[in-house]
Amino acid sequence: MDEKKLETIEAEKKYDSSSIQVLEGLEAVRKRPGMYIGSTGPRGLHHLVWEIVDNSVDEALAGYCTQIDVEISVDNFGNNVITVVDNGRGMPTDIHPKTHVSATETIFTVLHAGGKFDNNSYKVSGGLHGVGASVVNALSQQLEVYVRRNGKVYTQRYEKGHPVTTLEIIGTTEETGTTVKFIPDKEIFETTIFDYETLRQRIQELAFLNKGLKLTIKDSRNPSNIKSGEYHYEGGIIEYVKFLNRGKKPLHSDVIIVEENIEDTLIEIAFQYTEDYSCNIKSFTNNIINNEGGTHEEGFRNSLTRILNNYGKNANIFKKDESLSGDDVREGLTAIVSCKISDPQFEGQTKTKLGNTEVRRIVSQAMTDKFEAYLLENPSNAKMIVEKSLLALRARLAAKRAREATRRKSPLDSLGFASKLSDCRTKDPQLAEMYIVEGDSAGGSAKMGRESYYQAILPLRGKVLNVEKAAMSKALNNKEILSMIQAIGTGIGDEMQIENARYHKIVIMTDADVDGAHIRTLLLTFFYRFMRPIIEKGYVYIAQPPLYKIQQGKKVEYAYSDEELNLKLSEITGKKDIQRYKGLGEMNPEQLWETTMDPKNRILLQVTLNDGEKADEVFSMLMGEDVEPRRKFIEENAVFAQNLDI
Repeated sequence: MDEKKLETIEAEKKYDSSSIQVLEGLEAVRKRPGMYIGSTGPRGLHHLVWEIVDNSVDEALAGYCTQIDVEISVDNFGNNVITVVDNGRGMPTDIHPKTHVSATETIFTVLHAGGKFDNNSYKVSGGLHGVGASVVNALSQQLEVYVRRNGKVYTQRYEKGHPVTTLEIIGTTEETGTTVKFIPDKEIFETTIFDYETLRQRIQELAFLNKGLKLTIKDSRNPSNIKSGEYHYEGGIIEYVKFLNRGKKPLHSDVIIVEENIEDTLIEIAFQYTEDYSCNIKSFTNNIINNEGGTHEEGFRNSLTRILNNYGKNANIFKKDESLSGDDVREGLTAIVSCKISDPQFEGQTKTKLGNTEVRRIVSQAMTDKFEAYLLENPSNAKMIVEKSLLALRARLAAKRAREATRRKSPLDSLGFASKLSDCRTKDPQLAEMYIVEGDSAGGSAKMGRESYYQAILPLRGKVLNVEKAAMSKALNNKEILSMIQAIGTGIGDEMQIENARYHKIVIMTDADVDGAHIRTLLLTFFYRFMRPIIEKGYVYIAQPPLYKIQQGKKVEYAYSDEELNLKLSEITGKKDIQRYKGLGEMNPEQLWETTMDPKNRILLQVTLNDGEKADEVFSMLMGEDVEPRRKFIEENAVFAQNLDI
């Protein structure tokens, strides 16, 4: 018998009830679910699925699972049901020495009970806190577990976290693995309806991050429209980078890969430069996305800058005193930084930022070993990458000189800027609102109709520059964009300081026509690419001006949609006048205030960012250089277009 098989047998022997360490009892989860899953809204609801799926992925990381299947269905009462099936080892079923019930029941009923604490059962794990299965159980009106292990099939059922049956044997099998089936509790969640696309995207992401692992998803809630997806990527994160760069023009055809196992930390980095200007770096630890980055991403960023600077100098590509900054070397970059580590330290339960200091050094070492070799072995690609970064450097310095030549002590000082921004009197950013208004006419009405104590008006002349097709240097020389940056006060890019935001409500107010929609999209593209934190903080809003004015004698009403217009007309008898607003400029200051700016009456849509990957794809598709994806989108969605004659 070979050594590897002996190790596998020994590991399977060790994974029994003694592997499940009990740290504390299950308490207060139902009383304060937000402490464990973030919220009781859609995000928290979907987090339940990730807790169970992550347990199955941990089996794959340990080398015992090759397939995970997720299904959304409905029961006879119309409840959404989630079923997760894996072909791992199956949960331990023997009696736990401390709880005196089965290890399976212990996993599902005791908080902080799991096999993730001693590094024997799982060397690498995303579910580090041992709360996953027990929290899902506590927040489910019903949960069933089926364990295939030791040639037998075991099952147990729970309601609201409490077992209603004991773990019993219901059959025999030659297979191994675990099936978890649960119904979220309607008493806990604002909604219990799962979104297929949200689940599908995460399932696909997990397949990218775990090469060779097969994941499937099926939505059988509507028998006439069953949806499904199957994901299996032997190329892993190399294929992930290619997926993210679809619709973009790569600067070099190959995806650069860095794979190293240093001090029991597995580092996987894949990256590719495109002809675009935006940067997209996604960082993961043990399959958990780290939205705030961390030491692994810092190690990648720092070493990328250092290595390209060294190469450029040694190859005599730089002019005297030229040195690339982090922004320069990341222009047009798409990268996946993934590390798998036995004892990760996260900042907060949400695992948004990795804190292990040694990982920074390990990533830097891996990059030095592999990326330096790549540059030497691929001189033509190396030259293209360095020259693209040099163009960014030279453009950045030119833009900096231009800014410094026109910089004022205060953003409200004379010449141009002050004449554009009509600022509010309050200096409290939590109260202050800035309306970005299309055109001088609407800007004039907004300025006269506003509440000047807390509402500022910034009119835009013409369409804003499409930053998706422009380098940062060009954007910073654009007067409209420069006005917005100066008015908001946070700076942009890596230098952005969100705490300096002068307004916590930035309202985009454009006409309700095709041109207005285009300007709104241009502004959102600018905010997403250059000032993303203001979207993440929830500071960006879209005003909803009315489409119709309905007047009967002295009585005036407004309708914000065709449906609302028809409803109001059905309630009015007698002669009435209907005015269709084609633009904000058609309203006098009083009407604009009453309908669109008065907090008592206005309708504001808050811009939120739930899926950065999808947002990146949509902005690239709608506003980028590649015409074909945009043409396909228009063809598929033309049927939904309205008011094209406005």
